[in-house]
Amino acid sequence: MKTIAISLSVPTGECKEDDGRVPKLDLPLSRRELLKGSGVLMGTLVSGSLLAALAPSPVWAVPMRKLSDAEGRALLTMGRVLYPHKKLEDAVYALLVKDLDAKAAADPKVAKLLKEGVARLDRLAGGRFENAASEKQLSIVRSIEATPFFATVRGQCITSLYDNDMAFAALGYPGSAWEKGGYITRGFQDLTWLPAPPTQASPPPHMG
Repeated sequence: MKTIAISLSVPTGECKEDDGRVPKLDLPLSRRELLKGSGVLMGTLVSGSLLAALAPSPVWAVPMRKLSDAEGRALLTMGRVLYPHKKLEDAVYALLVKDLDAKAAADPKVAKLLKEGVARLDRLAGGRFENAASEKQLSIVRSIEATPFFATVRGQCITSLYDNDMAFAALGYPGSAWEKGGYITRGFQDLTWLPAPPTQASPPPHMG
Protein backbone atom coordinates (compact mmCIF):
# COMPACT_ATOMS: atom_id res chain seq x y z
CA MET A 1 0.00 0.00 0.00
CA LYS A 2 1.40 3.38 -1.00
CA THR A 3 1.53 6.14 1.60
CA ILE A 4 1.01 9.84 0.97
CA ALA A 5 3.24 12.39 2.66
CA ILE A 6 1.29 15.49 3.62
CA SER A 7 3.03 18.40 1.92
CA LEU A 8 2.17 22.01 1.12
CA SER A 9 3.83 21.85 -2.27
CA VAL A 10 2.41 20.00 -5.24
CA PRO A 11 5.10 19.45 -7.87
CA THR A 12 2.68 18.49 -10.64
CA GLY A 13 1.45 22.04 -11.17
CA GLU A 14 -1.21 24.51 -10.19
CA CYS A 15 -4.98 24.32 -10.31
CA LYS A 16 -6.36 24.96 -13.79
CA GLU A 17 -8.70 27.92 -13.33
CA ASP A 18 -9.68 27.97 -17.00
CA ASP A 19 -11.37 24.57 -16.98
CA GLY A 20 -11.75 23.81 -13.26
CA ARG A 21 -9.42 20.79 -13.28
CA VAL A 22 -7.17 20.08 -10.31
CA PRO A 23 -3.87 18.24 -10.88
CA LYS A 24 -3.22 14.82 -9.43
CA LEU A 25 -1.53 15.06 -6.05
CA ASP A 26 1.95 13.54 -6.13
CA LEU A 27 3.09 13.23 -2.52
CA PRO A 28 5.58 10.36 -2.06
CA LEU A 29 6.92 9.28 1.30
CA SER A 30 9.92 7.03 1.77
CA ARG A 31 10.11 4.44 4.56
CA ARG A 32 13.15 6.24 5.98
CA GLU A 33 11.22 9.53 6.23
CA LEU A 34 8.30 7.71 7.81
CA LEU A 35 10.38 6.12 10.57
CA LYS A 36 12.83 8.88 11.48
CA GLY A 37 10.44 11.10 13.46
CA SER A 38 9.23 11.11 17.04
CA GLY A 39 5.74 10.09 16.00
CA VAL A 40 3.71 9.39 12.88
CA LEU A 41 0.18 10.66 12.36
CA MET A 42 -1.62 8.40 9.87
CA GLY A 43 -5.07 8.04 8.36
CA THR A 44 -7.03 7.19 5.24
CA LEU A 45 -8.98 9.33 2.80
CA VAL A 46 -12.73 8.83 2.58
CA SER A 47 -13.53 6.42 -0.23
CA GLY A 48 -15.14 8.21 -3.16
CA SER A 49 -14.15 11.69 -1.96
CA LEU A 50 -12.53 14.31 -4.19
CA LEU A 51 -9.17 14.01 -2.43
CA ALA A 52 -9.26 10.23 -2.73
CA ALA A 53 -9.74 10.64 -6.48
CA LEU A 54 -6.79 13.04 -6.74
CA ALA A 55 -4.33 11.22 -4.48
CA PRO A 56 -2.18 8.24 -5.53
CA SER A 57 -3.15 6.31 -2.38
CA PRO A 58 -5.98 6.33 0.18
CA VAL A 59 -3.40 6.33 3.00
CA TRP A 60 -1.73 9.53 4.25
CA ALA A 61 0.97 10.05 6.87
CA VAL A 62 2.64 12.92 8.70
CA PRO A 63 6.03 12.05 10.26
CA MET A 64 6.72 14.22 13.32
CA ARG A 65 10.06 15.16 14.84
CA LYS A 66 8.97 16.44 18.25
CA LEU A 67 5.37 15.46 18.92
CA SER A 68 4.08 11.99 19.69
CA ASP A 69 1.26 10.24 17.84
CA ALA A 70 -1.17 10.99 20.67
CA GLU A 71 -0.17 14.66 20.82
CA GLY A 72 -0.60 14.92 17.06
CA ARG A 73 -4.09 13.43 17.19
CA ALA A 74 -5.09 15.79 19.99
CA LEU A 75 -3.91 18.83 18.02
CA LEU A 76 -5.66 17.59 14.89
CA THR A 77 -8.88 17.21 16.87
CA MET A 78 -8.50 20.68 18.38
CA GLY A 79 -8.05 22.14 14.91
CA ARG A 80 -11.29 20.52 13.78
CA VAL A 81 -13.09 21.86 16.86
CA LEU A 82 -11.80 25.38 16.15
CA TYR A 83 -12.51 25.31 12.40
CA PRO A 84 -15.04 22.57 11.64
CA HIS A 85 -15.51 21.70 7.96
CA LYS A 86 -17.29 18.59 6.80
CA LYS A 87 -15.62 18.96 3.39
CA LEU A 88 -12.10 18.91 4.84
CA GLU A 89 -10.73 15.49 5.64
CA ASP A 90 -8.33 14.74 8.48
CA ALA A 91 -5.50 14.79 5.93
CA VAL A 92 -5.97 18.57 5.63
CA TYR A 93 -6.12 19.07 9.40
CA ALA A 94 -2.93 17.01 9.62
CA LEU A 95 -1.16 19.93 7.93
CA LEU A 96 -1.82 21.90 11.12
CA VAL A 97 -0.03 19.20 13.12
CA LYS A 98 2.83 19.14 10.61
CA ASP A 99 3.38 22.90 10.95
CA LEU A 100 3.06 22.93 14.73
CA ASP A 101 5.51 20.05 14.97
CA ALA A 102 8.00 21.96 12.80
CA LYS A 103 7.77 24.95 15.14
CA ALA A 104 8.17 22.68 18.17
CA ALA A 105 11.26 21.10 16.64
CA ALA A 106 12.77 24.55 16.04
CA ASP A 107 11.92 26.07 19.42
CA PRO A 108 11.96 24.21 22.77
CA LYS A 109 9.61 26.81 24.25
CA VAL A 110 6.98 26.04 21.62
CA ALA A 111 7.47 22.32 22.17
CA LYS A 112 6.91 22.76 25.91
CA LEU A 113 3.85 24.94 25.28
CA LEU A 114 2.26 22.40 22.94
CA LYS A 115 3.02 19.36 25.07
CA GLU A 116 1.70 21.01 28.24
CA GLY A 117 -1.34 22.27 26.31
CA VAL A 118 -2.21 18.80 25.05
CA ALA A 119 -1.72 17.35 28.53
CA ARG A 120 -4.18 19.92 29.84
CA LEU A 121 -6.72 18.98 27.16
CA ASP A 122 -6.47 15.36 28.24
CA ARG A 123 -6.85 16.23 31.93
CA LEU A 124 -9.95 18.30 31.25
CA ALA A 125 -11.36 15.49 29.13
CA GLY A 126 -10.68 12.91 31.83
CA GLY A 127 -8.81 10.82 29.27
CA ARG A 128 -7.84 11.29 25.64
CA PHE A 129 -9.16 14.60 24.33
CA GLU A 130 -9.78 13.18 20.85
CA ASN A 131 -12.03 10.47 22.35
CA ALA A 132 -14.31 12.91 24.21
CA ALA A 133 -17.80 13.70 22.93
CA SER A 134 -17.92 16.63 20.51
CA GLU A 135 -19.88 18.79 22.96
CA LYS A 136 -17.28 18.21 25.66
CA GLN A 137 -14.43 18.92 23.24
CA LEU A 138 -15.99 22.27 22.38
CA SER A 139 -16.52 23.11 26.04
CA ILE A 140 -12.90 22.27 26.85
CA VAL A 141 -11.52 24.37 24.00
CA ARG A 142 -13.70 27.31 25.03
CA SER A 143 -12.41 27.03 28.59
CA ILE A 144 -8.80 27.62 27.48
CA GLU A 145 -9.44 30.53 25.09
CA ALA A 146 -7.30 32.91 27.14
CA THR A 147 -4.20 30.69 27.11
CA PRO A 148 -1.09 31.06 24.91
CA PHE A 149 -1.59 27.42 23.84
CA PHE A 150 -5.02 28.22 22.41
CA ALA A 151 -3.68 31.31 20.62
CA THR A 152 -0.78 29.35 19.12
CA VAL A 153 -2.97 26.58 17.72
CA ARG A 154 -5.71 28.90 16.49
CA GLY A 155 -3.21 31.22 14.82
CA GLN A 156 -1.55 28.36 12.96
CA CYS A 157 -4.93 27.05 11.76
CA ILE A 158 -5.41 30.05 9.45
CA THR A 159 -2.55 29.26 7.11
CA SER A 160 -2.24 25.51 7.65
CA LEU A 161 -5.88 24.70 6.91
CA TYR A 162 -6.63 27.13 4.11
CA ASP A 163 -3.41 27.84 2.22
CA ASN A 164 -2.84 24.46 0.58
CA ASP A 165 -3.87 22.62 -2.56
CA MET A 166 -5.88 19.95 -0.77
CA ALA A 167 -8.14 22.55 0.86
CA PHE A 168 -8.43 24.40 -2.45
CA ALA A 169 -9.61 21.20 -4.14
CA ALA A 170 -12.02 20.25 -1.33
CA LEU A 171 -13.56 23.73 -1.06
CA GLY A 172 -13.69 24.38 -4.80
CA TYR A 173 -11.21 27.28 -4.91
CA PRO A 174 -9.41 27.30 -8.30
CA GLY A 175 -6.32 29.08 -7.02
CA SER A 176 -4.67 32.45 -7.62
CA ALA A 177 -5.44 34.19 -10.91
CA TRP A 178 -3.79 37.61 -10.67
CA GLU A 179 -0.56 36.42 -12.29
CA LYS A 180 -2.63 35.09 -15.21
CA GLY A 181 -4.49 38.33 -15.84
CA GLY A 182 -7.24 37.99 -13.23
CA TYR A 183 -10.68 36.46 -13.64
CA ILE A 184 -12.38 39.03 -15.93
CA THR A 185 -11.40 37.32 -19.17
CA ARG A 186 -11.05 33.88 -17.64
CA GLY A 187 -14.50 32.82 -16.51
CA PHE A 188 -15.37 35.59 -14.06
CA GLN A 189 -19.05 35.20 -15.02
CA ASP A 190 -19.16 31.42 -14.62
CA LEU A 191 -21.29 31.51 -11.46
CA THR A 192 -24.09 28.98 -11.92
CA TRP A 193 -25.74 28.68 -8.50
CA LEU A 194 -27.23 32.22 -8.43
CA PRO A 195 -29.39 34.12 -10.96
CA ALA A 196 -27.50 36.38 -13.38
CA PRO A 197 -27.47 40.02 -12.17
CA PRO A 198 -29.17 42.74 -14.22
CA THR A 199 -26.95 44.63 -16.69
CA GLN A 200 -27.04 47.85 -14.65
CA ALA A 201 -25.76 45.99 -11.60
CA SER A 202 -22.83 44.55 -13.51
CA PRO A 203 -21.41 47.14 -15.93
CA PRO A 204 -18.71 46.16 -18.44
CA PRO A 205 -15.23 46.05 -16.86
CA HIS A 206 -12.70 48.77 -17.54
CA MET A 207 -9.94 47.11 -19.54
CA GLY A 208 -7.60 50.12 -19.61
